Amino acid sequence: MSNATTSRPAQNESDKMKQGVQDAGEKVQDLAHKAGEKAQDLAHAAGQKVQDAAHVASQKVQDVAHAAGQKAEDATASLGSGLKTAAEKVRENAPHEGMLGRGAEAVASTLDRGGDYLREKNLHGMAEDMTEMIKRNPIPAVLLGIGLGFLLGRTLRS
Repeated sequence: MSNATTSRPAQNESDKMKQGVQDAGEKVQDLAHKAGEKAQDLAHAAGQKVQDAAHVASQKVQDVAHAAGQKAEDATASLGSGLKTAAEKVRENAPHEGMLGRGAEAVASTLDRGGDYLREKNLHGMAEDMTEMIKRNPIPAVLLGIGLGFLLGRTLRS
């Protein structure tokens, strides 16, 4: 009987060890699960911060582009006003009679029309007009582009 009684405490010790190992395994699993959740939370928070920073940067780029576009529009309108002023000066200072007077009036009228066009259309309207012209005349537009590219290339190479 002593053999049976000695094996029972050993069995109990073995069961306790198994239970301890099982409990430790469960705790490790719990810790691993919690660590995984924490890592997911941190990754989500980091992703959100990156997304927010990208949105802020995008908004700033849009603001700068809008401001630059507005300045370009203002400069175009100012150029249009300058052309109108130049037309008035030509009319004031040029002769009013004869061939020279007719030529001066033609120049002044052209400056007037150009100034009106620039003030009314601005860059956006000019771009639309250019697009329409290219759609109506694609081959001459391509040839003009090739010619300008050739001249620009020669100029930059020199």
